[in-house]
Amino acid sequence: MGEAVRLAGKRLGIPRDEIFVTTKLWNSDHGYENARGAFEKSRRNLGLDYVDLYLIHWPVEELRGESWKALERIHSEEKARSIGVSNYMPWHLDELIGTADSEGAATIEPVVDQVEFSPFLYQRDLLDHCRKRKIQLEAYSPLTKGRLLAQPGLERIAAKYARTPAQILIRWVLQKQVVVIPKSANPSRIRENAEVFDFSISDYDMNELDDLNESIRTSWDPSTVP
Repeated sequence: MGEAVRLAGKRLGIPRDEIFVTTKLWNSDHGYENARGAFEKSRRNLGLDYVDLYLIHWPVEELRGESWKALERIHSEEKARSIGVSNYMPWHLDELIGTADSEGAATIEPVVDQVEFSPFLYQRDLLDHCRKRKIQLEAYSPLTKGRLLAQPGLERIAAKYARTPAQILIRWVLQKQVVVIPKSANPSRIRENAEVFDFSISDYDMNELDDLNESIRTSWDPSTVP
């Protein structure tokens, strides 16, 4: 990664501050010292002086508070420009933020909560909670790993706009003011996923897409974590 960033600057003239690098703290690395060590290992492996965003991947019970203190320290050392969380539900966020005035508790609030989010898993309460907390929600698996692209209601709306189902899903997320991170290794699909800024979905059709929600998860379920 570090070599790619340096080559981008040297050959393409892309400065480091225009390249956004995110990495995560894995579940087995929770705890204050473990988290600091895991971050340094990731940073060395990436070959970077700093990362732009460091996330806690999962709200591991009993240790997540210690881990957040480690992230705060990493941020204060300017090794991570921003820190956030992933797979945190409203109660996890309240636990982290609600004690911000207590001794030894959080002093920096997460800037991002990265969760699975799509019309088929419309986490409306979490979105509203993050908006109130001024936390940016970020959607992974917005394309449901391809499993629901042939859903009839989605296909009907896609045909109406002369777009692919994947483009409709991405556009829906964007219109919810959520950051979207679709994944593909196919160059044509990557281009297709980026071609979503020249149209808008009507309010009526946004509501139709909202109604596709069946709380379908294609990954793990953090709502079971106390």
